[in-house]
Amino acid sequence: MKKVIAKCFMMVIILAAFIGLGGSLVVTRENEYKLIREFGRVNRVIDKAGLSFKVPFIQMADTLPKQILLYDLAASDVITMDKKTMLTDSYVLWQITDPLTFAQTLNSSIANAERRIDTTVYNSIKNVISSMSQNDVISGRDGELSQAIMTSIGDSMEQYGIRLLAVETKRLDLPADNKTAVYERMISERDKIAATYEAEGQAEAKVIQNTTDREIAISISNAQAEAAAITAEGEAEYMRILAAAYNTPERAEFYGFVRALEAARASLTGSSNTLILPGDSPIASIFMRQ
Repeated sequence: MKKVIAKCFMMVIILAAFIGLGGSLVVTRENEYKLIREFGRVNRVIDKAGLSFKVPFIQMADTLPKQILLYDLAASDVITMDKKTMLTDSYVLWQITDPLTFAQTLNSSIANAERRIDTTVYNSIKNVISSMSQNDVISGRDGELSQAIMTSIGDSMEQYGIRLLAVETKRLDLPADNKTAVYERMISERDKIAATYEAEGQAEAKVIQNTTDREIAISISNAQAEAAAITAEGEAEYMRILAAAYNTPERAEFYGFVRALEAARASLTGSSNTLILPGDSPIASIFMRQ
């Protein structure tokens, strides 16, 4: 009987040793922090992966994530500087960088941290967009808006042991109730701009056309004047050559004879080859000259 009791006692001791050993081991993974609490207060922080020890039944281990976390903000309305309402839907990438401060200020609660992030980021989004016109907000979707929001937040979340990595906008749109009216106004404004550009283009085209027509008219006029001058010079040269060729009585008489023949030939038309001339005709006087 004593042997049985002793054996049972040894088993209890071994079991208690295993329970105590299991309760004293702390396994920390790569993507987490371990907070060792003693009577509710954080005694130490384990931030490296591996095995650690704690006092069983006295110390407790809490776990906090070390990896990057995502918090999705609820879609909300914001008002621009020109009093236009817009609907923004954003998300935040964040990370716990100081687990001790996180535990002391937010009681190691991810939900508490998300509530702080929600309030801080929403206020920053509201303040940034309220200082911008609607056109600037729309054109800032390529990164300028997110950068302005991050600048507005600054390092305000470090007091909670949190670092915000990025604030990105998933959707930035107009509320459904005034979207149609805004689109129609934007279309009207674009039509006015297009009409202005078209009118300016037509006016510029008219100026170019008038300038071109004037240059063409001047070129034609100059060409005609130059042609007339060349023609006059040619005729003067022709008369000079003609005068030089028939500057003697004999040559002048021969020239008159040739001209008479040409006139007579021009008079012979059709099938008739008879030329009848009055006696006092200059042509007749040439042919009857002895």
